[in-house]
Amino acid sequence: MRATRILFVLLWFFCIYYPPAFCANVTYDHRALVIDGKRRVLVSGSIHYPRSTPEIWPDLIQKSKDGGLDVIETYVFWNLHEPVQGQYNFEGRADLVKFVKAVAAAGLYVHLRIGPYACAEWNYGGFPLWLHFIPGIQFRTDNKPFEAEMQRFTAKIVDMMKQENLYASQGGPIILSQVENEYGNIDAAYGSAAKSYIKWAASMATSLDTGVPWVMCQQADAPDPIINTCNGFYCDQFKPNSNSKPKMWTENWSGWFLSFGGAVPYRPVEDLAFAVARFYQRGGTFQNYYMYHGGTNFGRTTGGPFISTSYDYDAPIDEYGIIRQPKWGHLKDVHKAIKLCEEALIATDPTITTPGPNIEAAVYKTGSACAAFLANIATSDATVSFNGNSYHLPAWSVSILPDCKNVVLNTAKINSASMISSFRTESLKEEVSSASGWSWISEPVGISKDDSFSKFGLLEQINTTADKSDYLWYSLSIDMEDDAGSQTALHIESLGHALHAFINGKLAGSGTGNSNKAKVAVDIPIQLVAGKNIIDLLSLTVGLQNYGAFFDTWGAGITGPVILKGLKNGSTVDLSSQQWTYQVGLKGEDLGPSSGSSGQWNSQSDLPINQPLTWYKTNFVAPSGSDPVAIDFTGMGKGEAWVNGQSIGRYWPTFVSPNGGCADSCNYRGAYSSSKCLKNCGKPSQTLYHVPRSWLQPDTNTLVLFEESGGDPMQISFATKQIGSVCSHVSESHPPPVDLWNSETKVGPVLSLECPYPNQVISSIEFASFGTPYGTCGNFKHGRCRSNKALSIVQKACIGSNSCSIGLSLNTFGDPCKGVAKSLAVEASCA
Repeated sequence: MRATRILFVLLWFFCIYYPPAFCANVTYDHRALVIDGKRRVLVSGSIHYPRSTPEIWPDLIQKSKDGGLDVIETYVFWNLHEPVQGQYNFEGRADLVKFVKAVAAAGLYVHLRIGPYACAEWNYGGFPLWLHFIPGIQFRTDNKPFEAEMQRFTAKIVDMMKQENLYASQGGPIILSQVENEYGNIDAAYGSAAKSYIKWAASMATSLDTGVPWVMCQQADAPDPIINTCNGFYCDQFKPNSNSKPKMWTENWSGWFLSFGGAVPYRPVEDLAFAVARFYQRGGTFQNYYMYHGGTNFGRTTGGPFISTSYDYDAPIDEYGIIRQPKWGHLKDVHKAIKLCEEALIATDPTITTPGPNIEAAVYKTGSACAAFLANIATSDATVSFNGNSYHLPAWSVSILPDCKNVVLNTAKINSASMISSFRTESLKEEVSSASGWSWISEPVGISKDDSFSKFGLLEQINTTADKSDYLWYSLSIDMEDDAGSQTALHIESLGHALHAFINGKLAGSGTGNSNKAKVAVDIPIQLVAGKNIIDLLSLTVGLQNYGAFFDTWGAGITGPVILKGLKNGSTVDLSSQQWTYQVGLKGEDLGPSSGSSGQWNSQSDLPINQPLTWYKTNFVAPSGSDPVAIDFTGMGKGEAWVNGQSIGRYWPTFVSPNGGCADSCNYRGAYSSSKCLKNCGKPSQTLYHVPRSWLQPDTNTLVLFEESGGDPMQISFATKQIGSVCSHVSESHPPPVDLWNSETKVGPVLSLECPYPNQVISSIEFASFGTPYGTCGNFKHGRCRSNKALSIVQKACIGSNSCSIGLSLNTFGDPCKGVAKSLAVEASCA
């Protein structure tokens, strides 16, 4: 690693002072990106710098490199960097230059997706809210105020990169930039102005003279020289809009995002590997995983609305920075297999044939180089004859033949080990300052701040708050004669995303939308008194819309009507046009209790539990060790949490996913969609919330919560993420490991195990069976056929070592059932 950094610094120095000799020239032709005159087959992965911390960037990047990536792709988040017009933030998690340099230090390239529209399930799609208030502005169309701001910010980012010599043309790692993002999905809604806007955006970007190509994703009419690229679960059928442009895939969705109130989506690695191999089979040369590491939506950065705080995305590196097996390992093998074909891939276009129904063969042949891909795009197994040989192709799989003869890898046959991870919970170790260890502040119901104001009618929320807070109070005083009936109800309609209704200071009821329908309409039974009554409505957002035509105009908040129904005489009263008093945000937000330093905390009386609008604080000792840390918010309702003044995001453990839609397993065969493979149905969408280790002190730490709907902080616990077991299951029909492709010794299938950390050794074998074992990691079972030697052989080969490999040989295990296809399944524990 140190040598790589030194080499990069030297190259950087020589490029600056001797540019013709040391700076990279990045161009493209119809086959590939061309770097210094050589076509390249590239594998890329998305890591969004603000969704993790600078302390773990190098580790994430190194794990990406170890997984076979050549490029790291990231968006640039405008609202993160310019939260107030003209005031910039490039510190901490927003230190873009530091992130790009960290990628360079690992010897990888960068694709910088400047946008500056990002989507990304990020708040407001990455646009700063102040942009919305510029007179005459319309987003993402041929609108002069918008284009002026877009050009100014894009140029600023390009200039920053140039000042640090980070473009490849200067000796840096950036080989690609992106302008706009998935505009082609919605551009029809903007009419003819969309075409002129895209032409303007392309011209603006290329005028910035980065020395590297620009791309537009999902933009079929991207003007030359912009490369149009594909996003989706599959892009093998995609074709660029010009024969002079390469086939590129900027977003291969490795899983899907989680929404509050939704089940947890995942994508089987067999399907993901199939999609990758199909893309390279059919002429692709640049593919990017979205995401390779998803991370965490800290603070109020989630979009949606209703995007969860976790942005794990079922990515090869999980939210906590741990490699997800077998996804990471199997894709690593796929990358190695594809790179074995690179010489043939870059030399020519594929010759594609169909040797059988739903079978497709692609051959790349030039001179002495020949590589082939055999794909079975059906959901049942097949046998195919190719080049005089017979090949078994499992359903929905691709076999890769780097020499057009021998299979190095089949996407449905996994050699990589699996891992079982789990969270070990422990109680919150408070530094006791009260009987409970907690202190609290009650947030006032209704209007409590000096900056409140009154208006006739109901106001849209985002235009009122400018997203300075999730919260907006609507308050109204009404005088009632004795005409409130026993069936009186308050009817409230809101654009979203949720609301709480208080009558005379008491919570009367709530309503919430969801990721499919943000709007809220509720009828809340209420009790009014004769005389004066105070109606306080707390409206809240859960991340602003980030996608769709004109998404910036969709709005939120209680826009009405608000109607009193069921009065004694059967009448109704529409309160919508009356004079309401408004308050942006909470009093506690202005006082700053999120940092834990306010002197108004109460620790002398009984701790209020299950009370809405309560701030809680405690001091705690961090869990020992180095395992990743989460807080389990089971027992709480909904709110936001801060650790040592840093927001770990919104928590909402009471939002439960629907009961239906999940299964014990998901068949990878057949086209994937975001709702195909779900888990965690009928359970809270998210109970565990990541706390970066770098935010924790070794001794005293402060946890502050704002609980919106009511909960019991005494139930909060810590959880540390640990690896329980490592497993592998390899059959006699598996190809040998990809690493042994060039070996002169003929080898068969090999089962390999490796502990997740270098200081661990395999301490015990929990299961070993050679014959017909079945099941999954953590739940293997013996089949009817089994060798009685398997356990002792595996124990001897593995215990006491960090890793081990065992060949599947009848000479080793014997033949417990002649004529039956056999496999070896092993589960091991590391310590």
